Amino acid sequence: MTASQTIAYPIENRLYLNINDRCTLECRFCPKNNGSWQVHDYSLQLQKRPSVSEILDAIGDPLAYSEVVFCGYGEPTLRLETMLKVAEYVQTFGTPVRVNTDGLANLFHKRNVLPLFEGKITTVSVSLNAQNAEVYEQHCQPQLPGSFDAVTDFLRQAGSHVPNVVA
Repeated sequence: MTASQTIAYPIENRLYLNINDRCTLECRFCPKNNGSWQVHDYSLQLQKRPSVSEILDAIGDPLAYSEVVFCGYGEPTLRLETMLKVAEYVQTFGTPVRVNTDGLANLFHKRNVLPLFEGKITTVSVSLNAQNAEVYEQHCQPQLPGSFDAVTDFLRQAGSHVPNVVA
């Protein structure tokens, strides 16, 4: 691990977790795809994907934050097991956990993973980014066929497993 690697970064009273550098989309508007890994004063470029223990060390005290958010320049649900272990730990403190996602976890994992979110994830925020499949394909450039239908299905199902769902 290099000293310059940012795993956790506070913005206002929330703590954001940068656990992955891979994504199922190549969005035209994503700063990462346009040569920038910067968010505020933080570089989110990872030299290696952090382990659960490295993420927990970076979090410190979850009670110091109003919310812990999985959000970096990679899709957190691609590291589902790691994400859920960290979320479960944070939830033991009662700190809300949000996942900012592309909504393609079920398509990527080839099964409905939303039941695994129960009791661990408080809010799912899905970046829909388009009003129909044609615009979605143009702007998000998905790597998996059927992505627009998959993300809308994910949104429809998420409310049965997570208290708060935002698109």
